[in-house]
Amino acid sequence: MKQNIVIVGLGLIGGSLAKAFRACGGFRVAGIDRDESVLRAALACGAVDRAGTEDDIRNADILYLCLYPRADVAFTREHLGAIRPGCLVTDTCGIKSWLCPRMAALAGERGFVFVGGHPMAGKEKSGFAASDGGLFRGASYILVPCGAPRWAVDRLKALAPKLGFSGTVETTPAEHDRIIAFTSQLPHALACAYVRSPQCPKHNGFSAGSYRDVSRVANINETMWTELFLENRAALAEELDTLIRHLGEIRGAVAAGDAETLRGLLRTGRKIKEELGE
Repeated sequence: MKQNIVIVGLGLIGGSLAKAFRACGGFRVAGIDRDESVLRAALACGAVDRAGTEDDIRNADILYLCLYPRADVAFTREHLGAIRPGCLVTDTCGIKSWLCPRMAALAGERGFVFVGGHPMAGKEKSGFAASDGGLFRGASYILVPCGAPRWAVDRLKALAPKLGFSGTVETTPAEHDRIIAFTSQLPHALACAYVRSPQCPKHNGFSAGSYRDVSRVANINETMWTELFLENRAALAEELDTLIRHLGEIRGAVAAGDAETLRGLLRTGRKIKEELGE
């Protein structure tokens, strides 16, 4: 029997989820998006079976919220009466400490089950046009139970390999946000600061892999990332302080012409990467 999947927000992640579900079969996929042209494109390429309605939400086995954090909560509140008790609701947001308590409260009010989710996959480009059914291939899928019953977490874990994920990680909202501040948010902040150098427009002919690696994620959705940064401000500010301190140490050694200290700082970075085996 086919499962009913409803995906709210057919951007890069939502559109890629829709395509991944359709590719593996056994699911009926309804898509909801406020942009009619996106819905038409998703229907035309077969990413979704139909444009989602309130009835689709009522019949959903799994409801994926693929909007910004505040929009996820707003959509859930707006359609709370249509989400049936027992429905499994999950999200794809990059922050959890702000989102999970609000979604758990709504779940308790209505009787649906909420499990936080975060696919560790993406591209520099956003929107449905950039979506790809193979986006999650080899990626990690973070699950944040938020007090949900074991069956709900296990259900999403069982779906993960079908969608292409190589594995799942379970964690708490606080731990998720602490680590994501380092692995995801800090690199985006660094890239945006890096390309603001007056030398950046002159890089053609002088750049190779190092420039591409550091600058790649500066191609950013500033509206979404502003929300993510500010809802995780304490953890991100701490990581920024650490980075600034370490850059200051290198700058100090360079400015002083202190080769011994500089070698030591660079050696420390190299050894950390070597010990991680990456």
